[in-house]
Amino acid sequence: MKHRHVEVAIIGAGTAGMSAYRAALAHTDKLVVIEDGAYGTTCARVGCMPSKLLIAAGDAAQAVRQAAVFGILTAPPRIDGPAVMQRVRSERDRFVGFVTDAVAHWPAAHRLVGRARFLDDHTLDVGGHTRLSADRIVIATGSSPRVPSAWRSALGDRLIVNDDVFEWQDLPGSVAVVGAGVIALELAQALHHLGVRVRLYGRDNLVGPLTDPVLQALTVQLMAQRLPMQLNTGELVLARQGDQVSVRCSAGTGGDTAATTDTQHFDWLLAATGRSPNVQQLGLDQTTLPLDPDGAPVFDANTGQVGVSTVFMAGDATGTLPLLHEAADEGRIAGDNAGRFPDVRVHNRRAPLAVVFCDPQIAMVGSSHATLQRAGASFAVGELCFDDQGRSRVIGKNAGALRVYGQHGTGRFLGAEMIGPAAEHLGHLLAWSVQRGDTVQQMLDSPYYHPVIEEGLRTALRVLQSALHMGPEPVPNCLDCGPGG
Repeated sequence: MKHRHVEVAIIGAGTAGMSAYRAALAHTDKLVVIEDGAYGTTCARVGCMPSKLLIAAGDAAQAVRQAAVFGILTAPPRIDGPAVMQRVRSERDRFVGFVTDAVAHWPAAHRLVGRARFLDDHTLDVGGHTRLSADRIVIATGSSPRVPSAWRSALGDRLIVNDDVFEWQDLPGSVAVVGAGVIALELAQALHHLGVRVRLYGRDNLVGPLTDPVLQALTVQLMAQRLPMQLNTGELVLARQGDQVSVRCSAGTGGDTAATTDTQHFDWLLAATGRSPNVQQLGLDQTTLPLDPDGAPVFDANTGQVGVSTVFMAGDATGTLPLLHEAADEGRIAGDNAGRFPDVRVHNRRAPLAVVFCDPQIAMVGSSHATLQRAGASFAVGELCFDDQGRSRVIGKNAGALRVYGQHGTGRFLGAEMIGPAAEHLGHLLAWSVQRGDTVQQMLDSPYYHPVIEEGLRTALRVLQSALHMGPEPVPNCLDCGPGG
């Protein structure tokens, strides 16, 4: 057993851990990053990047199918599954390589391999080979797919999680996707576009993360037109039958209102039922840290500090917003405060921004509809339907809606939710406005080119301005191409 002492120990070398390392290094070089798995962030290895590679392939195939809208007649696309997956894996490995190369340039003394477990507030056992004492500790252990153990017992190796998809050598014939959140929606639709027989199963009548009731209903409607799915399933009856999985719903409805209780068979079952923070195996019960009922540390999001201790949290391990940019920010905050302790400083957080890369895309910006309602906020809503929005019709992407929220009295822009074209880009514009504290009037005073999808945003803002009883009544402008923007 080796014995070491450092000023800062960081558990986890993912996005949050790497960010924490860089921030802490500005204050001390007596630090170490502990990792018990392969280097390479969740984003690069099994998350953001490989999933977007698969989605890009699916989008390309779908574009061929939809070319007839423009009078371009083509044969149905021929999907080369091995070629699709080869590109996904090779580009994924390239992104992972950037991460591993960065870590390889760290001093050897700053890297320690092994699983860390708390022995007390300042002592870690690392892999059974090192007893590490640390003045401050950052927990950046990420998260893991949450799968019921009964499913694993029933299905064996026919049950997979999103991590497994990106190791495929070829596209399968069929996949059942259980879950209706972001990961489930993105992967199910991408595989469907690539010719895989897919069915998405959701426990309730919600698809995706949107909280605005108007947009929730619209999302179900739009996705039911684009993806085979079964909602309101209740408990699923799952069984292994040779090299296939049988899925039977105890009750439920599809994307429409038709009841169904049929049994279907698939090559694989992809469990996309959420992720859990990797904190249960850390031995936190050996510490004096404040823990919530689930055994996770209670921390301050603006400092990363757990209670008033010398332990800090960052990234997916917090169980809050499992997004790369949030993990990077949290790592920077936790690492900076661990490095400068006891001079713990409050860091302003960026405006919330989340994007789902389905078709149509989904975005949430600033305060969500549900957040505003829970807070009892006095707000108004502006809306734009993309059905008749000029640029959206030109490119054949005229589906969905945008809902924007503004504060009564001040006219300040609070947030937005949307499903529609270019949500990844509109989301950024809106997030910048939230972060600057823009008023709706200031946003309307900004330039809008013609014809662009952003003109639809202007129309929604005009409706919002009127609902706030500020400015003139919204009237169609010659550049709006009608009331749809």
